[in-house]
Amino acid sequence: MAAPGYAEDKGAVLTRLRRVEGQVRGIARMVEEDRYCIDVLAQVSAATRALQAVALELLDDHLAHCVANAVREGGDEQAAKLREASEAIARLVRS
Repeated sequence: MAAPGYAEDKGAVLTRLRRVEGQVRGIARMVEEDRYCIDVLAQVSAATRALQAVALELLDDHLAHCVANAVREGGDEQAAKLREASEAIARLVRS
């Protein structure tokens, strides 16, 4: 199996995900401490934006690597990767 499109950026992606994980733990702590709703919501929004940034980076890597390679190869693989990318974009837009 070929390396994923994010292989070169794997360390940076993991660092960002660990940061989001820390944010989510902080949100849980805020809830445990009965913090003000709006403050908790602000942190949820920040964590959501951070995850969206990771998703966009992964999507960009996927398009530049996996989809671009499939387009060069053509045929069924091209159609499958383009459909897969389109579905991923639709999921991101709906989230």
